[in-house]
Amino acid sequence: MGARGGEPSARGALPLALSLGEPAGIGPDVVLFAWLRREGERLPAFFVVGDPACLAARARLLGLNVPLAMVSPAEAAEAFATALPVVPAGTRATAAPGHPDASSAPAVIESLDRAVDLVQAGAAAALVTAPLSKAVVYGAGFPFPGHTEYLAARCAPLGGPAPRPVMMIWSELLAVVPATIHIPLAQVPSAVTRDLLVETGHIVARDMAGRFGLARPRLAFAGLNPHAGEDGTLGREDEDVVRPAVAALRAAGIDATGPFPADTLFHPEARAGYDVVIGMYHDQVLIPAKTLAFHDGVNVTLGLPLVRTSPDHGTAFAIAGTGRADPSSLMAALRLARRLADAPA
Repeated sequence: MGARGGEPSARGALPLALSLGEPAGIGPDVVLFAWLRREGERLPAFFVVGDPACLAARARLLGLNVPLAMVSPAEAAEAFATALPVVPAGTRATAAPGHPDASSAPAVIESLDRAVDLVQAGAAAALVTAPLSKAVVYGAGFPFPGHTEYLAARCAPLGGPAPRPVMMIWSELLAVVPATIHIPLAQVPSAVTRDLLVETGHIVARDMAGRFGLARPRLAFAGLNPHAGEDGTLGREDEDVVRPAVAALRAAGIDATGPFPADTLFHPEARAGYDVVIGMYHDQVLIPAKTLAFHDGVNVTLGLPLVRTSPDHGTAFAIAGTGRADPSSLMAALRLARRLADAPA
């Protein structure tokens, strides 16, 4: 499942922009831990966009010796070897670890806005986002369901429609895409349409080829119903919706197959037959993805004109500031962002 491609592009000289996320969560913890492991883990250069006082306070709490360097983006790559580069942005983040409150929202939103601006301006090669708390930012009037929808709106051309974002959870073992994301399970059958699946398939195939370097990406579609509907005897959706969508993608030259029973789609022999699974709903594909690669999974947003990755975990308030947070997913997100940003255009 590794990305393939030729020599790094000119963007290889640019660092990555990392938005700090929810200050009361484990975002500051994993950022600090990741920087400390930068050499052993061969991490690409990055700078943090956010409140330097928050990072300094968390380092003191965790007993970590992490020098901070307040820099411009152009200075970040050089500073990275000896200090954690920080581009100050946003209101002071004053919430205590594990105790989110409304004061975090401006810091989170302003950090994210600034990081996106820097990537779009060409000052950073790609965007990596630490987890945010939806409940906190919703209280401040954040009008988007999450990072994905926000980024689509920010990437809309002037006067034009927003690009259609697609969420993929990627690891070296498995890549999955849920066709529907954060909706109640009862709404999934009506939300899964032929047009949705065809559009999703085109976006996934395009980005798996263009960003991941797969000459002919293999897309496997999971069925909606048990046994993929058992020829219509366990529900008609797989025959009437999923199968025609797969046929339409194949007619367009895309290597799409399915629908397959989801319960036999994720063992090693099955995984050897595809590059990505497109499932019908969130838990259908995220449960196997997180079971196989909980600490190494990366959330990648496909369909955008910029590269965005994120650790595949949330704010984990219960362990924020305790030293128990694992930075593996953030480090994987940083490495993957670098690989995708350096992929030949």
